[in-house]
Amino acid sequence: MLLTNFIRVVAFGVAAAAAATVAQAADISGAGATFPFPIYAKWADSYKKDTGNGLNYQSIGSGAGIKQIKARTVTFGATDAPLEPKELEKAGLAQWPMVMGGIVAVVNLPGVKPGDIVIDGPTLAQIYLGKITSWNDPALKATNPKLDLPNLPIVPIHRADGSGTTFNFTYYLGEVSPDWKSAVGVATTVDWPGGIGAKGNDGVANNVATTKGAIGYVEFAYADQNKLTYASMANKAGKVVAPTMDAFQAAAANADWANSPGFYNILANQPGDKSWPMTAATFILLPKDPPNKPAAKDALDFFKWAYEKGDKMAEDLDYIPMPDGVVALVEKMWASDIKQ
Repeated sequence: MLLTNFIRVVAFGVAAAAAATVAQAADISGAGATFPFPIYAKWADSYKKDTGNGLNYQSIGSGAGIKQIKARTVTFGATDAPLEPKELEKAGLAQWPMVMGGIVAVVNLPGVKPGDIVIDGPTLAQIYLGKITSWNDPALKATNPKLDLPNLPIVPIHRADGSGTTFNFTYYLGEVSPDWKSAVGVATTVDWPGGIGAKGNDGVANNVATTKGAIGYVEFAYADQNKLTYASMANKAGKVVAPTMDAFQAAAANADWANSPGFYNILANQPGDKSWPMTAATFILLPKDPPNKPAAKDALDFFKWAYEKGDKMAEDLDYIPMPDGVVALVEKMWASDIKQ
């Protein structure tokens, strides 16, 4: 079933109605990126069963999550667009990567199976620039000589909200297309040349599923769960790759977290024959001096549990767990930078 609500909330609280108010008040509160929502929901359910503690996570987009944590209206924020060290310092925030995953192009083309259609980065940029408008355009025929592509208008679907997925998507397009970089640029919110806006990864997925000829970009779990047709892509090495765990891991292996201040790292357009070109990390933001230290400790306990026990759950949804060495760096930063 397609998930169509923009503000999606994980709220695993109490079973007894009489205790609901008390238990809800103790739940860990967070808000932000829709990219990691499927795994955060899965972790929250398991964590509740393991510990009895709840998580209330509002999946409202990276931009809104950043605003909420800067305003200290939630215990933690979540973003796929990492904040640069200067912005972290100004906002008094600590940042770390929680999990990694792949962004995929999804299409609604009758008769085309997942992975069958191949799109390269420059062509994808031209589609979103409004310069390639039909599925039987010569650029698409060139990478899909065996597909009978229809004379059907392309309907680009993009995020309407402040989005870390958009940040990583536009970062990739800027890497492969000078036209994109100069005309549109890289940001969580951009001035789209055309197309239809939708809220959240789930909103983009729903619009693609219901619009013939549509193309959109979502975190892979949304494509997989909603049975959408995803494209294979030509990567930086010129190799055609499918969106698989191996391809995501190949791209993620290039990340140098130890030498990235504030863990600021962009994983798009990484080298390597097997690398998926649109790989990204999703990040947690927590005040270095939390206004509610017990709540911050509860949140850190949850994230520590997720690092220790959540890897298999992440892999089942085609997310990439953080390597043990990175987890050790993150936990060292918690001890040194966050007042508890």
